[in-house]
Amino acid sequence: MSIKFLSAEWRNLLMLNYEVDPNVLKPYLPAYTELDLWEGKALVSMVGFMFMNTSVMGVKWPGHVNFEEVNLRFYVRYFNGTEWKRGAVFISEIVPKRIIPIVANNLYNEHYKAMPMRHSVIPTADGRTEYNYEWKLNGRWNKLGAMVNNPFVPIEPGSPEEFIFEHYWGYNLISPTTTLEYAVEHIPWEVGLVSNPVFDADIAALYGKEFEPYLSKEPLSAFFAKGSDVAVRVAQRIKKAAL
Repeated sequence: MSIKFLSAEWRNLLMLNYEVDPNVLKPYLPAYTELDLWEGKALVSMVGFMFMNTSVMGVKWPGHVNFEEVNLRFYVRYFNGTEWKRGAVFISEIVPKRIIPIVANNLYNEHYKAMPMRHSVIPTADGRTEYNYEWKLNGRWNKLGAMVNNPFVPIEPGSPEEFIFEHYWGYNLISPTTTLEYAVEHIPWEVGLVSNPVFDADIAALYGKEFEPYLSKEPLSAFFAKGSDVAVRVAQRIKKAAL
């Protein structure tokens, strides 16, 4: 049985999705994985969500139970010899707590950074809700947000929402010959219709100039999920390609 590293609730997940040149992602591609394309497109997602009731190795650390996260991720798949596993790779993860980058970056080669953060959930008179995630870099507040219709429905099989949300594996680049695989456990999520997406950020400072032409455009799509309880288990270190 693999070790349950983290238990939490992931709530109010907002994802703005952008098409990028696959070559931009190659330096981040973990060994033995390949890009997982949607209709021939390489996608990245700007993601904002809430960590709630968080425990690490069974311990709820004071001040590290409920907090925001904003990340930039892309999609890969890995063949284990019998089946393809669909997973996500994180280019950058922003949280407001300094201890998280220290632990996660050193133990699992994650890409966390600590910055001041805040969020808001604002119901509107027309039955929608405005969600905003903000983080402060070099004295400037950056923002990821959108309006969401309150009715939520199950994700349809084969839909773009399923491609973006239904990833139950994660892969970290450890070295050119080693990849860390971890499993993410949660029930299928319900989604709500998104409108008026906003992404206002210093893209070059956060992610590098190579991402600026792509993340500066209107997103290809924008999705929102209510979320659920989750568990993250460290699965294995992959050191060779499956036969």
